[in-house]
Amino acid sequence: MDVHGRDLRYFVAVAQELNFTRAAEQLFISQPALSKQIRMLEKQLGERLFHRDRRAVRLTAVGEALLPHARRMLAAGEAAEAAVEKASTAERHTLVIGMSTSPGRGLLPALRTRLVSQYPGARPVLRQVNWADPSAGLADRSSDVAFVWLPLPDGDRYRCAVVAQEPRLVALPHGHPLATRAAADREGAVDFTDLLDEPFLALPPEAGPLRDYWLALDARGDRAPLIGGVVASAEETHEAVANGQGVALLAAGNASLVVRDEVIAVPVRGISPSQLAVAARRDDERPLVLAYLAAAAKVGASTS
Repeated sequence: MDVHGRDLRYFVAVAQELNFTRAAEQLFISQPALSKQIRMLEKQLGERLFHRDRRAVRLTAVGEALLPHARRMLAAGEAAEAAVEKASTAERHTLVIGMSTSPGRGLLPALRTRLVSQYPGARPVLRQVNWADPSAGLADRSSDVAFVWLPLPDGDRYRCAVVAQEPRLVALPHGHPLATRAAADREGAVDFTDLLDEPFLALPPEAGPLRDYWLALDARGDRAPLIGGVVASAEETHEAVANGQGVALLAAGNASLVVRDEVIAVPVRGISPSQLAVAARRDDERPLVLAYLAAAAKVGASTS
């Protein structure tokens, strides 16, 4: 039975009122228009649904049989509309924030406060992404915005707001000769040239230019890095450094994620500072995305 939901609604209204005038008022249509729609429904079904005379309107046996099914179909339609609206509302208000590690630095609460002050119904959802994806979920659209380290592969695809710029440190196992050298240095630092012969821990190859950045290829000249291992998390980095597999560059603000027990970190001279940014796809113009980027730009400006 291919019946329009509107016609079922009209039928149920008349069946409940047993009066075309009152049903038409309830439906906010004219009584002649309602009568016409009911006649068309009866013609489509090939059966009369109501007995009509000058004094009363009564359901026929066919009308009585149809009524409970029509009510269920209308209820199901209303439930489907409500479910779609609920899902649509949740999608409009949910902002998935990708990150490879917690950004720390007070950034999450600061940005949440700014976002919610503008969009009280916003629901930020955090998503942890493996270090193999330098876009933290932006590339495959599993994240709406993301905390990323620059440079990003395919950087032209994204718009970014830098939220922190920090010197890079080198994580060393406790007792490493360079740790002793740093302790004797006036600045407590080592030169990057002192690290050229050290095995380095590298990001997975899929990280592309970000892997190159944390190996500081731009400061090595013609010296290719010696790769001591591949790491995809802060915990893996800590364990690999502690076990002597290699040293690792890290942002100053991330030192607490790696430095503990047998691992220390010292500043490195001769390499550029790191940049942490909030990024989004350039083709994403949704208000929540743009608002989060704008908040990130303001936070970044206030901390620079």
